[in-house]
Amino acid sequence: MKVEFIENSPTAIRFNITDTTTEFVNALRRVIISRVKTFAIDTVTFYINTSAMFDEYIAHRIGLVPLITPSTGYDEKDEILFSLDMEGPGTIYSRDLKSSDKNVKVAIEEIPIMKLAEGQRIKLEGKAVMGNGAKSAKFQPGLATYEKKGEGAYEFYIESFGQMSARDILNKALEIIDDDLKATEKELK
Repeated sequence: MKVEFIENSPTAIRFNITDTTTEFVNALRRVIISRVKTFAIDTVTFYINTSAMFDEYIAHRIGLVPLITPSTGYDEKDEILFSLDMEGPGTIYSRDLKSSDKNVKVAIEEIPIMKLAEGQRIKLEGKAVMGNGAKSAKFQPGLATYEKKGEGAYEFYIESFGQMSARDILNKALEIIDDDLKATEKELK
């Protein structure tokens, strides 16, 4: 297998991969979108909501805000609290979600969540946990696609949603595949 990088930025990686199979590149794509773990706000507790929006709608929008997920030092047991206390009039942006952990915070600060009219108020807490795309799309780290370029040749593309760099997404996916192969090899012995 040979890999040649065409594009390599923090947000996107594009590379040619040759001497491989469709099964391998599809497995890599599927691992990226379903098994690479990231933080996302999974539960939201509302203390005050005098807006015109339902709690569930607001919680859903907040859950889709990408959170920076450090590559080491965190696991599935960690819970990071995010708080929000805003009064209208004005627009609530993702940057208004305040994290209890300086390393796990909103990845894109300009995402509009909702507008508040005069006198409307939102006060809530969200709990971010680590999960993967198999649990919910809000945990997916990015987009992964490939295109066949010839016999055993493919162009692979990874675009990060902001939780981690495209390179980290690729490295984590390859680690998962490697761990799976080692576990399979151990079972066969």
